[in-house]
Amino acid sequence: MTWAMIGRITDIPRRGARCIETPQGKIAVFRTAEDRVFAIEDHCPHKGGPLSQGIVHGAAVTCPLHNWVISLETGKALGADEGAVRTIPIKVEGEMLFIALAALSDCAA
Repeated sequence: MTWAMIGRITDIPRRGARCIETPQGKIAVFRTAEDRVFAIEDHCPHKGGPLSQGIVHGAAVTCPLHNWVISLETGKALGADEGAVRTIPIKVEGEMLFIALAALSDCAA
């Protein structure tokens, strides 16, 4: 797998997100209160709301448009809602964040 550096963990506030643009669309990179980092597509499976602008709680984010809760670990909607977004492998080495380029190219498939 090929990894691309996308910044530092400190670039993302705890319980916050930042977006990166890719040829396949926006990817939201989230940091939890416990400094866990996740990357998912930045659109809610319900109506396409910007998940990066949602509220991060635990390992989930609540969409700012209609309150769907999406697991940052699996990309799946939680509770009674159904749907999912693609998760993208991400890793932290020291303070640096890396995203899997192969997974991004798979987004186009």
